[in-house]
Amino acid sequence: MRLLHRDPTTGLLRLRLETPSDLWRIARLVRPGDRVGASTTRRDPEAPVEVASAERTRRRVFLVVRAEQVEFHGFSQHVRITGPIVEGPFDIGRHHTLDLTEGEEVALAKPELTSGERALLDEGLAGKGEPAVLIVSVDWGDSALVRVRGRVVETVADVRRTIAGKRYAGGQGEKDRASYVAELVGLVRREAPRATAIVLAGPGFLKEELLRHLAEEEPALAKRVRLYPTSESGRVGVDELLRSGKASEALRGTVAAEETEVVERLVRSLARGTRAAVGPAEVAEAVEAGATETLLVSDRLLADPDLAPVLDAARAGSTRLFVVREEGDAGKRLAAFGGIGAILRYDWTSRSRATGSPGSPRGSPRSGASGP
Repeated sequence: MRLLHRDPTTGLLRLRLETPSDLWRIARLVRPGDRVGASTTRRDPEAPVEVASAERTRRRVFLVVRAEQVEFHGFSQHVRITGPIVEGPFDIGRHHTLDLTEGEEVALAKPELTSGERALLDEGLAGKGEPAVLIVSVDWGDSALVRVRGRVVETVADVRRTIAGKRYAGGQGEKDRASYVAELVGLVRREAPRATAIVLAGPGFLKEELLRHLAEEEPALAKRVRLYPTSESGRVGVDELLRSGKASEALRGTVAAEETEVVERLVRSLARGTRAAVGPAEVAEAVEAGATETLLVSDRLLADPDLAPVLDAARAGSTRLFVVREEGDAGKRLAAFGGIGAILRYDWTSRSRATGSPGSPRGSPRSGASGP
């Protein structure tokens, strides 16, 4: 995301959306009532009346709408913002949909950014190209190819096939396996030009066999491949790899991997019972105590007015705010804790039993915690 212009008096931001993650961010930054402008096309109202509406020439114009509905379409990578036209050469007051895609510019009027919105904007402006990593999680009969780029985890292919048993050499099982390997190799070769790194993962030796075929057919491509063991294959294996942090070097620069890693840190800290707070009430208390190092919040809670003071206080206290996508695996894990949690700087315990957090109340201080 690139900031092209900022007017501190009006809060007007002009942004260029440079990556798929930027589309996700703009969909979270725009709230109902916000004024959003972009270059778009609309039927020319000055066309002769005898011309059917569907056949009237569409003109490219710059329109500003007051957002009523915002939709992020992750699969097709575009954002739709619908609302009445408030600025433009014609049709003021009539509804229009701005369809934003990667590479486009957008104007957004935000007189006051919340702390959560500021965290999203800062994350986008700090992005440097966002490497695209191809993860291939394989096992016989159940494999998945996934592209990870920034915040976006996109399924390229799910390859599920029935593989006959290998009772006899040259039998159907051997043919099925050879066909399966050839299909996976073909998919990797097709997707490799769009990837900055390639990861092969899985529980067995199929990943090694794939690498051997790639080395024979595409030696330069094979040099870009990294192997990592997982206990599962397919999409489950991809989620396991992201949680484990094993491929952190190959995945460096992808926020989706960092998102999974930081939620895993929260879960581990909570299991140890010393440096984590979960749920709105307990996190608010930890922020007030100055104990929070990183605060994780689900994107669906960014517009919650009750949480705004907590996020503001956390940011003012130099706590890192990390927004987690609700639809991802990490977001679903965070949702189990109320959609908000914090990794703490030191051992800490709530002053009261009734924290509002999920699970049993913590009635006694955590190890090493001191009283108020």
